[in-house]
Formats: sequence, C-alpha cells, structure tokens
Amino acid sequence: MQRITVIGAGTMGNGIAHVFAQNGYDVSLCDIQQTSLEKAIHTITANLDRMVKKGSLDEAGKLDTLSRIGTTTSVQDACANADLVVEAATENVDLKLQIFKQMDAAAPDHCILATNTSSISITKIAAVTQRPDKVIGMHFMNPVPIMKLVEVIRGYATSDLVCETIMALSTKIGKIPVEVNDYPGFVANRILMPMINEAIYTLYEGVAGVNEIDEVMKLGMAHPMGPLTLADFIGLDVCLSIMRVLQDGFGNPKYAPCPLLVNMVTAGKLGRKSGEGFYDYSNKEQVVVASTFKR
Repeated sequence: MQRITVIGAGTMGNGIAHVFAQNGYDVSLCDIQQTSLEKAIHTITANLDRMVKKGSLDEAGKLDTLSRIGTTTSVQDACANADLVVEAATENVDLKLQIFKQMDAAAPDHCILATNTSSISITKIAAVTQRPDKVIGMHFMNPVPIMKLVEVIRGYATSDLVCETIMALSTKIGKIPVEVNDYPGFVANRILMPMINEAIYTLYEGVAGVNEIDEVMKLGMAHPMGPLTLADFIGLDVCLSIMRVLQDGFGNPKYAPCPLLVNMVTAGKLGRKSGEGFYDYSNKEQVVVASTFKR
C-alpha cells in the first residue's frame, strides 16, 4: 500500500495527508475548491516549519514530505490509482454517501475505502458501494499530526483482512489504532459529546458561567481543556451534527442537543472557525463572550 488519496482538504483532511506523506506515502489530496487545496498546502507547510523549528524534523524531511503531496479537484483522477482512499469531508451523511459512490466508481477493485467520520454509520456508508467488505472507518483525532489515536471502526460487512490492514497501516504512520464496532458515535464521541452537551446545558440552566465550567473540568477532572473550549475547537456545528446522529441512532431523549447549542449554530456562532462561540477569538485571544446565556 503506497498510494493514498484523501478526499477533503479541510482541517482533518490536510492533517491526514500530512501524516501519510511524512511517513513515506504518496498522497493525492482532493477537494472541489482549488482555494481549499492551496490553503491546505499552506497549513501543512506551516506545520512542517513548526516541526523544523522545534528540531523534530529537518529541512530535507520537510521538503520530502511536501514533494509527496499532489492536489486535484477531480475525485476520479484522485482515486484512479489509489490503494487507500480516506474521505474527510464535512460531517454530513448525504454528502458522504454521494462521495462514496464516486470513490467506489473511480477506485480500482483492490482499493480500501475509509471514512474519517466521527459518528456516522460505516455500515450505512458501505451500503452505497459495490465493495462493503472493503469499507472501514478511520477516525483520526484533531490535530492529526499530534494526536496518537485512530478509532478503527468495522462496518457490518468489513472483512477481517481489511481491518487488519488498516490497524497495521495506522501503526506504521505512528498512530495507536483501537478497534471498535459500528454504533452511533463509536466510542470517542458517544462519551465525549454527551459530556459537552451536558456542559452546555449547565451553562444554559445558569448553574455556572463559561469560565467556571471549564475551570472545574480542568482543575477537578484533569482535562487539558474545558468542555466549552473544546466545543469551540471542534466546531459547534460538528457537535450538533454528532448529537443528532446519537439522538436519531438510539432514539433516546438523553441525546437531545441543548437548545442553546442549536441556537448558536443557527446564529452562525460555530466556535474558532467562525471567530466566536462560547469565546470570542476575533483578536487572536480567547475571551468569554458572556458569562451566562439567556434561555
């Protein structure tokens, strides 16, 4: 397995491309927007420069990594000779199903099709392809070049060989793979997102303010960042999408997204990506927007 294609050049996609290229794989990075591809290469270059500055990579390693990444706006061209395709588009089930149909049609028969989805059913995605045994989840954590975990999610039809191959490949690129089964939210987000949602409810109900909630979880539970800071980092739209997947998948009211989360996403307050969420990032500093929110 040498030729890797990554579909989607956003935060996760460019991180996945970076990691594969740095570990000696030829990568085709695909996005429908040329500007997104240019931004991705800029981000990868900046991250590599940071590694060079820290001494964890030399200049030759940086240049070698960049030389291994090609870009294209054509899914067909990107997948034509791939051994593995990793889809890293936004967390939207209809979009992912559409992309997987295109990937399946364009990729050679031996190619494994993986998705970086953080919550959507692998079995559902695999069902729109002609190779459900070769469809698997590879849920990388953000930021991809730093975080070690890869959740490897088996769909109903995923073969043992494909799972073993992806587990071994994840180890080769310096990650620690953990195999899980295909249920809404898998493990990471089935546990994490209800906690974030409960933190938002705690704010919504006036129990404590933004800083206070984050400080309690950092100081009392040894979390590296508070749940509201983390929600802003992930993207409130992504948090909402995952909560809705959990709610729809389990039919349990305990997974209902907090009305405050729904309102903030509706208002376009998505966290870091929009410049404002629970905190304001407009001046490159994290400043609480408000200590409490009205219902």
